[in-house]
Amino acid sequence: MSNGNDFKGGSPWGSPPGGGGNGSGRGGQRPPNIDEVIEKLQKIINKFIPGGKSSGTKPIMFGLVLLIVVWAFSGLYRVLPDEQGVVLRFGKFVSTTQPGLNYHIPYPVESVLTPKVTKVNRIDVGFRAASDSGRTSGIGDVPEESLMLTGDENIVNIDFSVFWVIKDAGNFLFRIQSPVETVKAASETAMREVIAKSKLQPILTKGRSTIEIEVQEIIQSILDEYESGIQITQVQTQKADPPDQVIDAFRDVQAARADMERSKNEAEAYANDVIPRARGDAAKILQEAEAYKKQVVAAAEGEASRFVAIYNEYAKAKQVTQERMYLETMEKVLADIDKVIIDRKAGGVVPYLPLPELSKKGSSTQ
Repeated sequence: MSNGNDFKGGSPWGSPPGGGGNGSGRGGQRPPNIDEVIEKLQKIINKFIPGGKSSGTKPIMFGLVLLIVVWAFSGLYRVLPDEQGVVLRFGKFVSTTQPGLNYHIPYPVESVLTPKVTKVNRIDVGFRAASDSGRTSGIGDVPEESLMLTGDENIVNIDFSVFWVIKDAGNFLFRIQSPVETVKAASETAMREVIAKSKLQPILTKGRSTIEIEVQEIIQSILDEYESGIQITQVQTQKADPPDQVIDAFRDVQAARADMERSKNEAEAYANDVIPRARGDAAKILQEAEAYKKQVVAAAEGEASRFVAIYNEYAKAKQVTQERMYLETMEKVLADIDKVIIDRKAGGVVPYLPLPELSKKGSSTQ
């Protein structure tokens, strides 16, 4: 290989300053000579290729090496943050890769799929909807999907939406054949199961949130059994009404129930107002009776004590005690009646002294 010796002392672009001609680059200061690398590769290949020492093989080998390098670097690929990489080897699923720079054996040995795993997908059950600038407007009801039998043998017309994302891209692509149809079938099955165990009234009123949570758990368990690689993020009830044929009668029943609840609440409010006041009045009467009882008992005990004291004095001095009691009694009696004083010793009629009139005048002047 004469052409190879022409560049043995340096590169075809000239020798670098201060460098030796052998391209050894003492101390690692110079990169290896490309010609020497190609020559070594040619020597290795010439052992296996007859007539490989001809001068025309060098460009071919250089192109071949370059092609191999390009082919090797084609195995680099980037997975975006909202994606997962799915590596296929001869069309068979091998592994999944996370976001970032990754490598696989270049085509045709391996290939890579990068599905979006953070995109939220939506499936409507019981109705069909069209998206318009982010807002959803219903198009039509699907009775074969929306009509369901409740636990108390009533029929409810329920529309709901299921939101899901890809959890495992490999399982999503290769474990199930029709992911959308699978999610829809599992959703309808789960909703019918929950509705069949529930009564009509909670479904139409305050039990929706509980039903949504239970349906989401059942759907997720079904999909996990299939190893579908799907994560259910939300179940949202769009509508829950009786069938159209009986909705007017049902609304009348609902209005009657609302009136009943209102009357019941008013009665409870009145009872809560009257009963405490009645209990308070009763407690007041009991307290007044107890006070009167104590007052009467105390007065009686006082009179008894006074009688005993007077009796003791009477036993000691009967005459004095009698006179004192007589005077006290007369004082009490005469204090409340009109009086006229007549002196029998005067020998005639004593000038009239109008004591009652004087007492009245005295009270009026005051």
